[in-house]
Amino acid sequence: MASIKNLKKDINYTLGDIIGYVTEKVDPKGDNKEVEAIIDETITTFDVLIAKVNQKGVENKKAHYNEISADLETKATALVERINKI
Repeated sequence: MASIKNLKKDINYTLGDIIGYVTEKVDPKGDNKEVEAIIDETITTFDVLIAKVNQKGVENKKAHYNEISADLETKATALVERINKI
């Protein structure tokens, strides 16, 4: 099991990279509602995952953190697919 510190870093770097990548897609003259929606969803995902990491009273910590890691991968992949459709 990776450390909690590394899991938090993975969440931060992965979702931060997604926000950085999607901001490159911004057209200054165009309508950016989809880009804004993706950024909002990314921030919400970050908040939810960090809250799960900081959750107290978890019985099986290893399974809990592995679930968070898998959830990060799934959500990040979905966000990148949405970005690629723009």
